[in-house]
Amino acid sequence: MDILHLVDRLEDLIDEGRHIPLSKYTMIDEERALEIIDQMRISIPEEIEKANRVLQQRDRLMAQANEEAARLVELARERGDSLISREAIAQAAQSRAANILEQARQEAEAIQADADKYVMDVLSELESQLIRTLTVVRNGINTVNQRQAATRQASPAASTEAPAQQPSVAVTAEQAAS
Repeated sequence: MDILHLVDRLEDLIDEGRHIPLSKYTMIDEERALEIIDQMRISIPEEIEKANRVLQQRDRLMAQANEEAARLVELARERGDSLISREAIAQAAQSRAANILEQARQEAEAIQADADKYVMDVLSELESQLIRTLTVVRNGINTVNQRQAATRQASPAASTEAPAQQPSVAVTAEQAAS
């Protein structure tokens, strides 16, 4: 499940909660809140696992590139050894081997650069999603705090009345943030 959707559900649950007069507490449905938090615990590791898979894929690509480079180096050495008996041919083989090594090195660097770029893109996207989620949570907390402040200012007479129901869970803005 998408983490942003879960944050929206948690924010809605807090918005639906009942404010306790003369306090910064809000009563919410504990069971629903815990269910949403459990779903968040499941969703976040999925995102982390996705990033780990990307890193593992990058490592596999780099290992393949290194194996290919080693194979090309060995191939170049074998070719060079077989041609070494003739001076002019040996020099040409050495030059060719150097070219193959350079080409293999360039290909390995290109594959590594592509893998690193892909990993950075995925991690950057994950970071931006987490920042958006944190912003939504902070905005939700600010909204609840502003509502509470407005409620306190708007109804000073209601502050002397006792709440009609026992709260199932009282959540402060600090607790909602953590």
